[in-house]
Amino acid sequence: MLGLRKMLSAFRPGAASAPQAAGTPPSGVRVTAEELIGLRLKARDLRLASRKAAASSIAGGHASRFRGRGMDYLESRAYQAGDDIRNMDWRVTARAAGRPHVKLYQEERERPVVVMVDLGPGMFFGTRGAFKSVVAARAAALIGWAAIRHHDRIGALLFNGRHHELRPLGGQRGVMRLIRELVRTTEPEAGAGQVHAGALTAALLRLRRVARPGSLVFILSDFYGIDEETQLHLQRLRQHCDVVACQIVDALEIQPPPPGRYAISDGTRSDILDTRSQAGQAAYAGYFSAHHARVRELMRRSSVPLLRITTSDDVVDRLRGGLAGQVREGGSLAEAAA
Repeated sequence: MLGLRKMLSAFRPGAASAPQAAGTPPSGVRVTAEELIGLRLKARDLRLASRKAAASSIAGGHASRFRGRGMDYLESRAYQAGDDIRNMDWRVTARAAGRPHVKLYQEERERPVVVMVDLGPGMFFGTRGAFKSVVAARAAALIGWAAIRHHDRIGALLFNGRHHELRPLGGQRGVMRLIRELVRTTEPEAGAGQVHAGALTAALLRLRRVARPGSLVFILSDFYGIDEETQLHLQRLRQHCDVVACQIVDALEIQPPPPGRYAISDGTRSDILDTRSQAGQAAYAGYFSAHHARVRELMRRSSVPLLRITTSDDVVDRLRGGLAGQVREGGSLAEAAA
C-alpha cells in the first residue's frame, strides 16, 4: 500500500457532476473570494471558546489574568501605598467611615486566533463534495469570520512546500487578507509541487513563532505528514496556546471503493488499484484505519481535541457542533463524523 494515498489523486470529486460552463472549474475543486466572503453570516453561531487567558496588550473581548485599568469593574479594596488615586472609590470610602478604597478592574485582552492550513499535494483530492483543500479553506474562512466577530485577531500559516505567514490582524482587514491568501494558495496548480517528508513537523515548528502565548490555534490537515517529532512540537505548542486539530478526510479514506479495478495516478506514475479480492479490500482498509488510529493517538497524547471533517460534510455544521463544546480536550469526534 506504499504511496496509495498519492496514487488515489486520479479520483475527482463527485460534487463536480453538475453541468459546468465551458472553461469553468468544477464546483468543489477551488474556492473563490465571493464564496468565502459569503460565509460571514454563517459564522455567527461559531463560538471560539478558550481555556487560557490571552497574552496580548490590546483591549478586546477576553478577560485576562492581569488586573489594572481596563474594561470591566472587578471589585473595590482598601487603599494601599502606591495605588493610583485616580481609581479611588469615593462611595465605598464614604460607607467605610472615611477609610480610603480603590477600584480594581478586570482588564480585557484581545486574543490571537491562528489557522494552520495544510495545502500539500495530497490535500488537492476528493471524490465527494469537494477537494480537501477546499474544505480546509472554507473552515479557515469560517474561523476567521468568527474570530473578528468576537473582536479577536486572525492570523494564519499556510504551507504547500513553502510557508505563507500572516501575522494576526484584527477586524475585517485581517479576515480579507486571509481570504485572499486562501484563494491564491488553493488553486489546483498551487498544490502541484512536492512536499518533503517532514513538512508538517517543520510547519509546526514555524507555527510556534507565529502563534504567540495565549493564541487559539486550529490545525487543518489530513495529517499524513506526521512523524516522530510531531508530538513534541504539538506538546510544546500546547504549553502556551489552545490547540484544536481538524482532520480533513475523503470517503475513500474511510472505506474502500466498490470491488473493481481502478486506474490511478499521482500525476507522474500510473498503476492499477485492484479491490476485487477480499485481501485487497482488507489491505486497503487496514492502511487507512492504521493512519486514522495514529492521528487519534497523537492527539490524545498531546491533549489536543480532534475533529474530523469529511469532504462531503457541511463544514458550518461540523464546526458548529465541535466548537459548541462537543470537542473534548484530548478527545475525538472522528467516530461521530464517519
